[in-house]
Amino acid sequence: MSGLSITMRRTTGFTLIELMIALAILAILVFIALPSYTIWMQNTQIRTGAEGILSGMQLARAEATRRNTSVELRMNAASGWTVTVLGTGEVVQSRVAEEGSKTATVTILPAGANKVTFSGVGRVVANGDATPPITEIKVDSLVIPAAESRELCVTVSGAGVVRVCDPKIAAGDPRACVPAVPPGCL
Repeated sequence: MSGLSITMRRTTGFTLIELMIALAILAILVFIALPSYTIWMQNTQIRTGAEGILSGMQLARAEATRRNTSVELRMNAASGWTVTVLGTGEVVQSRVAEEGSKTATVTILPAGANKVTFSGVGRVVANGDATPPITEIKVDSLVIPAAESRELCVTVSGAGVVRVCDPKIAAGDPRACVPAVPPGCL
């Protein structure tokens, strides 16, 4: 055989070295991003908890005016709540804290308060058991450092106006807490 022709076949795909380098780069990126992701998730749970409490209070007030009778919102564990018609004991709706905000912590003012009652015209009235009505709820997380936390406050006025505010936002911004709410909400 006078002329041997050797054909070389080119293989396609990745070598083991290339795969190991790609996995190492991916691991480094995940390692770098994980703390930011954890902070984002905890702040999302704070927002979810505050918005859940806000929705419950707005529901209680709306049901009170719709039915023209007193309706109570009672806070349960963490950010959970139950809305009840006082005259009949009918539970309108309830929310468990595990619905998107299981690590959110709440602090209620005044101390010892755990419910608020709305009259048939939507105003806050005295609770039937003479406990003070809720005026302010701070929603925060103990899982992340305080400097990274975006705590929120849910406030309810005597007129029945319920809103969520951010104590870290400067006055003049609609998301800021009114001057009556102290910095840090509590």
